[in-house]
Amino acid sequence: MTTHPAARDPGHASEPLTGFSQCHLGILSKLQAFEELPALQAAAAQARTIANDTLALFHHAVYEHHADEERELFPAVLRSAGRGREADEVQAMVQRLTAEHRQIEAMWKKLEPAVKAVARSQSVDLDLDAVEKLVHAYSAHARFEEEYFLPLAETILGRDGNHMEALGLSLHLRHTPQPVGHI
Repeated sequence: MTTHPAARDPGHASEPLTGFSQCHLGILSKLQAFEELPALQAAAAQARTIANDTLALFHHAVYEHHADEERELFPAVLRSAGRGREADEVQAMVQRLTAEHRQIEAMWKKLEPAVKAVARSQSVDLDLDAVEKLVHAYSAHARFEEEYFLPLAETILGRDGNHMEALGLSLHLRHTPQPVGHI
């Protein structure tokens, strides 16, 4: 009667069982990764939401905000500014702010396709550096408007209450749905 070689050598006796243990380790490793799936799904859902919100922000708020400033606010302040130094200061600010609008919009146009892909749950490399530059550019733009242009605009338009009211009415009319005419 012959004995199985593993039975004769105690070092090899557990080799068949080692394969089962290795398999268990692999299965457990994959199951631990699987446990992370719900959190990753939540992060993916949050990414889609943020992407959709950002798309809507640009299409419905940022572009409209820029248009309101360029068509209503800037011309109103320019018309009401005192001649000379004040008018020159306002003109320089308006040129700067308008140029920043175009720069921000151009930065967005480069990012928009990737953001649309994220909104559709597609895998894409979203350029973190470009996102940070856009956020920084808009933050600096808004800070300049809040700290310098809007206080100056309030001073200029506030000299004559009619100028401020005219701006308010003009903005209201821009955002009020126009009635459909009838024949």
